[in-house]
This record gives sequence, structure tokens and C-alpha cells, in this order.
Amino acid sequence: MNACLARQIRYFLPLMAGVILSSLGHLVFGAEVWPSKPIKIVVPFSPGSVQDALARSFSNELSQTLGQPVFIENKAGAGGTVGTGIVAKSAADGYTLVMAAASHNINGTLYPKLSFDPIKDFTAAAYIGTSSYILMTNAEFPAKTVAEFVALAKAKPGQFNYASAGNGSASHLAMAYFDSMAGIDLVHIPTKGTGDAITELLADRAQAVIAANVAALPFAADNRIRFLGVSSENPSPFVPGVPPIGNTLKGYAFDSWFGLLAPAGTPKEVTNKISAEMTKLLKQPDIIDRMRRQGIEIGSLTPNEFNRLLAKDFDRMANVVRSSGAKAE
Repeated sequence: MNACLARQIRYFLPLMAGVILSSLGHLVFGAEVWPSKPIKIVVPFSPGSVQDALARSFSNELSQTLGQPVFIENKAGAGGTVGTGIVAKSAADGYTLVMAAASHNINGTLYPKLSFDPIKDFTAAAYIGTSSYILMTNAEFPAKTVAEFVALAKAKPGQFNYASAGNGSASHLAMAYFDSMAGIDLVHIPTKGTGDAITELLADRAQAVIAANVAALPFAADNRIRFLGVSSENPSPFVPGVPPIGNTLKGYAFDSWFGLLAPAGTPKEVTNKISAEMTKLLKQPDIIDRMRRQGIEIGSLTPNEFNRLLAKDFDRMANVVRSSGAKAE
């Protein structure tokens, strides 16, 4: 080997070694870099809402398993589109997530000029499960069954109100869908969250609310509220004795998925890790008990499976929105 070639090898070898070690370091340690700072879960509804209660039910455990603080930030407004829009524009690094539900896809049809696309601008991070809904009235309201409620509303069109978690929320669409199928005319009172909607019911400023199990079940023994029907096709194990709404309104069924979504482009290694850690949490007895008390039927989907569910549900909800006649006010 001549002297010139030897000098070139001595010069380039350290450089090449550095490049190789850097690449290997990225491959070996890259997946361990995340998370290296606090993680924010944006709840696009007010404190006390369905998504808020659900996110807070596992955030401490998720923080412990990830080794970083996980905090909840409520960004309510416009049926959840304000907070969701913030996440859509956030860095795709796994540090900003949205606690999403059926309203996420509903808004894609309900609001014609959204600043984001519910499907293209997000990717699945962790599937949690599903929940049905419960039609509730103030106990002073004379109707004691779904059939009596429909008959009374038909006899007095436009004289009764229903409250929801806001324009575009699942509780809004579930009731608008109910109105359409029943052929009645109730006045919509949008609020900033399901908790606020139930407050309207308790104050008798609204005569009805359809709320997800997680918000409704705490009132199961409250003598100020009456449960008339569940939105699932079959009777719900969470409220034995309360019949499906579909027993009266043939074909009526409405439920919601729940899960964490990340901005589109978030690395698969990150979403896979979030999904894996959430799947572990959802197998813990105390978490299972907590979810059951909120009326959540825990499920297990990979991020890819969850993404396919999102696309399928978007089409389903578009049909529901159109058939209900609901509009963003």
C-alpha cells in the first residue's frame, strides 16, 4: 500500500466510522428517544365532558408507563372543532394528541368549511373502545317511555328542548337523528360539554338529553333524571331494564368509538408505542373496572386497524348526518 493511499484511509476512516456509528445509534436508540418530554392530550370539549372524563381516567397511569408527564388540556368550542384543529396543526412528533370520539367524524360532514380533514390530517394512536348512549329526561317530564316521549313531542311541536355537548357533538347528532326518525320537532340547546347539557336538564331548561354512558351512568340512581332508552341495538348491560330506543324507532342505533389520534405524519414507531402502552393499561383490573363504571366496552385494535375503522366510520356518520338533517348552527 503506497503512502498516499494510507494517508487517505487514515483520514476517511474516522469520518466513515462516525457516520456508521451515528446511523447505528439512530437505529438502536431512536425508538427510545420518544418520549423525552411531557405529552399533551387535548380534549376538544369542556371539563366534565365525556372525552374529558375518559382522558383523565387513564392519564396518570399512562404517564407512569411512559415515564413522562401526561397532562390534559381542554380546548372547547364549535362542537370540538377548535381543539381538534389545534392538534391537526401541531408537530407530528407524538407529543400532542387529541382525545377523539364519534364527533370527530361527524364534524367532517356537519361543518362544510373545516380547517382540517378528519381523516387525512390525523393518524390513529390508540383505540380504547365504544360506548352507547342513553336518552334521558327530567323526572318531572310526563313521558316515562320512548313511545310516550315521541307522542308528547308530536302533540306539541317546537315546545320542548334538548341539550347537547355542542353543535357537531355526538350528543347533538344522536338526538337530531332521533328527531328525524321520530318525525318530531325539538329545539336544540347547544352547550360546551355533556356536563353542561345535563345541567340544563336538571334545571328543566331542557327536557331531554342523549348522552354517552360515561356521562349518563353517574345519574342512574338520581331521582331527578329518568332513563328512557339506550341507543344500542341490544339491551345494555350497564343499565338493565332500560330498553333499546330501536324497540320503538325501528332501525335507530347510535354508538361512539373512543381513542387517541395524532397529527398525520407522526412516526409509526411512536403511534405503535402509544398503542402498545394503552393496550397494556386497558388490561389492568383497576383500569377495566374504571372503564366499565363509565360504560365503556374496551376494545383492542392496532393503529392500522383503527385507521381503517376511522375511514369506515366517516362514511357511516356522513350518512347519519345527511339523514338526520342536522346542521351546524
